[in-house]
Amino acid sequence: MGGIRILVAEDDTNLRNLLTKYLEKEGYSVFLASDGEKAMDIWYETPVDLAILDVMMPYADGWEVLEEIRQDSDIPVIMLTAKREEEDRLKGFDLGTDDYMTKPFSSRELVMRVKALLKRSGKLSQNTKIDLPGIVVDRETKIVETNTGLVELSAREFDLLLYFIDNKSHALTRMQILDRIWGYEYDGDTRVLDTTIKRLRHKLGDCGKCIRTLRGTGYIFEVEK
Repeated sequence: MGGIRILVAEDDTNLRNLLTKYLEKEGYSVFLASDGEKAMDIWYETPVDLAILDVMMPYADGWEVLEEIRQDSDIPVIMLTAKREEEDRLKGFDLGTDDYMTKPFSSRELVMRVKALLKRSGKLSQNTKIDLPGIVVDRETKIVETNTGLVELSAREFDLLLYFIDNKSHALTRMQILDRIWGYEYDGDTRVLDTTIKRLRHKLGDCGKCIRTLRGTGYIFEVEK
């Protein structure tokens, strides 16, 4: 799933950051735009698999961005709006939107709708298993199995392992990991991360060696070729 690219065009900074947090936690690559013009710039420069567009944005609204996208692509598009009028919904579907969410909405529900649209469009594989040397991880069932058998992980340990796998061979700073797994609002002791990783390594056995410490930087997950 790490290869899925999502455009999020939303002028509300807090909502934009919240959506980014939830989508990146699922392993998606997120490209952010705070207005319609930036959204179109990203669309022209980056091949995205799905777009989430706020209707009311500066410079170019969500309808204009949607029209640009529909000129040469049928990728799934979700429109976000504070409006509830039926005419606006009909306009969105007439222009080619795939889904429509009225603010305020649940970020978790939006993520579920994103998954459904990606599966329907064939962008998201039905196979949720990640098979790496020495370890198999199932995203949906959250089952982890190493060469020595099943591994019982807490929800946070599983999210941490999945984040490492989705970013394997890429150096991750402690702050990057804390922001993703513990949340942007976390302001506690950073040693909680080191303690959790130590526990995760122990549970993974030999595979725990894949999580390497980068002195002065953070961690990196690397598997044997």
